[in-house]
Amino acid sequence: MCLAIPAQVVELRDNDNAVVDLAGVRKEISLSLVDGVAVGDYVIVHVGYALNKLDPDEAAKTLQLFAELGELPVDGGSLH
Repeated sequence: MCLAIPAQVVELRDNDNAVVDLAGVRKEISLSLVDGVAVGDYVIVHVGYALNKLDPDEAAKTLQLFAELGELPVDGGSLH
């Protein structure tokens, strides 16, 4: 199953790309579907594309839920 998950933007790159951080894993994604994203923002990521921006509090709640379900590490370790 594929999930869209919150990730924090840590670097903006050329051509509507960015690097996001999710539990210590960094990945380059496309921002071509979302406007006005800045470093520090949270975005919902699915198959390499940011789908929309997300409120930081909502992102934290969602990431905590994934961690409790065992889909993400609680302590920032590697992904399953």
